[in-house]
Amino acid sequence: MSEQITLEDLRPADGSTSKIKRVGRGRASGHGKTSCRGNNGEGQRSGRSSKRGFEGGQMPGYRQMPKLKGFKNFNALCYAEINVSELEKTGLAEIDLDVLKSKKLAHPSTQELRVLGNGDISKAITVKARYFTESAKEKIEKAGGKAELV
Repeated sequence: MSEQITLEDLRPADGSTSKIKRVGRGRASGHGKTSCRGNNGEGQRSGRSSKRGFEGGQMPGYRQMPKLKGFKNFNALCYAEINVSELEKTGLAEIDLDVLKSKKLAHPSTQELRVLGNGDISKAITVKARYFTESAKEKIEKAGGKAELV
């Protein structure tokens, strides 16, 4: 025979209810005298609520920090820039960004290569880059090399 549940048997789940904290009902209750508000000062007065960020009169953290100026564009490409005069010093016949990274002439985090026209070049070198200045392209082709856009 199955037990029938009656209204007298219904109880809240364990831990779902707790005794109400009755403050100001004498010292024997454990919540008497100052009613859990400390001893004196602003926090003991009725109607007191602190402002967001208030740190007791101390200079708040958000005012201690320096103001940020500008922003960082996370979509910007990081370019390695190299002059024509430095290309010849590598001693290679074919140059691209991976070669420069392996020779430690470009930072590992760079994404594109730009070739600038400062200096002279005498060897025929094939250079693969994202961008060439007009003078750089002219100097590389004049020396018998190739300037290939990637």
